[in-house]
Amino acid sequence: MSGTPWLFRMRWVDLLFAHWPVPADALRPLIPNGLEVDTFDGQAWLGVVPFRMEDVAPRFLPSPPGPGRFPELNVRTYVRHGGRGGVWFLSLDAGSRLAVEGARTAFHLPYYRARMSAATEAGWVEYDSERIDARGPVATFTARYRPVGPVELAPPGSLDGFLTDRRGLYASDRAGRISWTAIRHAPWPLQAAEAEIEVNTMAAGHGIALPADPPRLLFAKRLDVEAWWPRRLRDAQASLGR
Repeated sequence: MSGTPWLFRMRWVDLLFAHWPVPADALRPLIPNGLEVDTFDGQAWLGVVPFRMEDVAPRFLPSPPGPGRFPELNVRTYVRHGGRGGVWFLSLDAGSRLAVEGARTAFHLPYYRARMSAATEAGWVEYDSERIDARGPVATFTARYRPVGPVELAPPGSLDGFLTDRRGLYASDRAGRISWTAIRHAPWPLQAAEAEIEVNTMAAGHGIALPADPPRLLFAKRLDVEAWWPRRLRDAQASLGR
């Protein structure tokens, strides 16, 4: 990343972090051999993260009015390689065909098209997503959520910091080559949150059963993000293709 300019920008809006503790052994078959499952005090976590994307565009170009704004929903966990932690996406759903195909091609990410809506009513974010992409298993998420506390920054070394403060992501291409994409943003403006989750089959398609206990919830109103081009990790070879 040093000396290399960022290439893409985006804005994440009305984002909910919903995290569940899951066994690391349940995640291990879904993670390439070149990466390690990252844990906090020995516990692995899986997140379902709905939000809206805005101002999505390459550097120096205006955001297109249609493809530059859309709902997105990701299922994620956390991994490490050579001491550097990052996000591993099990799936990403988006309401934009251009975003789905572009991210699959450029970043080798498991994006899928979905029928999605996200709107704010009486302080609640009303969110609905139904995957319509035949390349992935059926997956649906219907919920409403809202912040219920003041904006705070996650303390260094805290669980909330572990779950949110990730400055890059790992992915693998069809040949099994692992890449790292660096991102940059300000510290997360986190708020405590509440959610009413009506339907959530996002993890089931990956063979993961979420615990019955309520998830750990955090909300962020807005975060502006810059992203670099993916860089291949020469010393890591994935065992899973996309």
